[in-house]
Amino acid sequence: MFRISKTSTRKLATASQQYSLTDADRIFTNLYGRHDFRLKGALKRGDWHRTKDILLKGDTWIIDQVKASGLRGRGGAGFPSGLKWSFMNKPGGPDGRPRYLVINADEGEPGTCKDREILRHDPHKLVEGCLVAGRAMNANAAYIYIRGEFYNEASNLQTAINEAYKEGLIGKNACGSGYDFDVYIHRGAGAYICGEETALIESIEGKQGKPRLKPPFPADVGLFGCPTTVANVETVSVAPTICRRGGDWFAQFGRPRNQGTKLFCISGHVNNPCTVEESMSIPLKELIEKHCGGVRGGWDNLLGIIPGGSSVPVLPKKICDDVLMDFDALKDVQSGLGTAAVIVMDKSTDIVSAISRLSAFYQHESCGQCTPCREGTTWMANMMRRFEKGNAKVAEIDMIDELSRQIEGHTICALGDAAAWPVQGLIRHFRPEIEKKIAQYKQ
Repeated sequence: MFRISKTSTRKLATASQQYSLTDADRIFTNLYGRHDFRLKGALKRGDWHRTKDILLKGDTWIIDQVKASGLRGRGGAGFPSGLKWSFMNKPGGPDGRPRYLVINADEGEPGTCKDREILRHDPHKLVEGCLVAGRAMNANAAYIYIRGEFYNEASNLQTAINEAYKEGLIGKNACGSGYDFDVYIHRGAGAYICGEETALIESIEGKQGKPRLKPPFPADVGLFGCPTTVANVETVSVAPTICRRGGDWFAQFGRPRNQGTKLFCISGHVNNPCTVEESMSIPLKELIEKHCGGVRGGWDNLLGIIPGGSSVPVLPKKICDDVLMDFDALKDVQSGLGTAAVIVMDKSTDIVSAISRLSAFYQHESCGQCTPCREGTTWMANMMRRFEKGNAKVAEIDMIDELSRQIEGHTICALGDAAAWPVQGLIRHFRPEIEKKIAQYKQ
């Protein structure tokens, strides 16, 4: 019912193989920290090459290149980046208020570990990306909101910012282009909710990290009441390379509406967990076999995979066999690409306990502002704990499914959805596992 037809899947798999990524096409060439992360090493890898020329071409040209590239937000939502950045340049010109670019480097999604590799090993990619994206929006400054636990990452990033200031790459007359642009780091305090863009803005302003009602949207009233765009680390970091190589180059990878390269972080029951840059639309099985040495115990030992971080529904093996890793293909099988954090679970996994653990996480991280989320995540976590033991009735499975749908879509931010979807995925594909535990408990 939820599968793509085998004929269309074969066509899609064939298309994805045409766009397999070579080392020459990879944007993040120091992902594993084997080279110098400082400016000297970054220059050798091609960063800051003719950045002045990119800035002088102006905001419209940069936004057109990003639109042509098909780049969609890499933080989970997948909104077209060129369109989002264009919201900052309203008809009629500036209204006198400063403009800000805010970088979401909070990365609190369980299973996700891609942005921290950029921050730690390739920080100049992000600093240069802030400058280019800032020019596209005519922003005055960038605030990089970095997770407080990321000590080494923040340290390396601050080193890169200091080097860029010293060489005149950012600050007054950045790169000699006549454009003034500052970059600041803001350390967060470890709350998952601050990954939501308006909660992140609230946190920078010194308030509790609780999402704002929208409208007004950040592009109109954001940080300090000024026009603001919040973007993901990976999204911004690829912008200079897109401008240097051209939007059409980036768009050749992956399927239409799902173009470009992507960082995938694969963890769990694989032989070689890793973070790797690959083409969008690569088959999930190929991604794991090629870069992770396969599933522990072989592909037939696979139970299920969470394909996009803990907030998207789990998929069983029969769907994982032929699904592609992009926004549309995963949406078609009632899951999502999210942050592309692939969590692999073999048959030794207690899938009910795994989802119960995620429910406990979302209960803990709810900011409590919305009643459906505050109360609903507590009820779901309590029910899931009983499902773990089997101390429940079969009728309660439908009750928790109904509960999850009363949370989904009824909250200010998407944390309610993120809490509901793992439970829905468990019931959709692994309901017999819950029923088995209930039956065993009664014996």
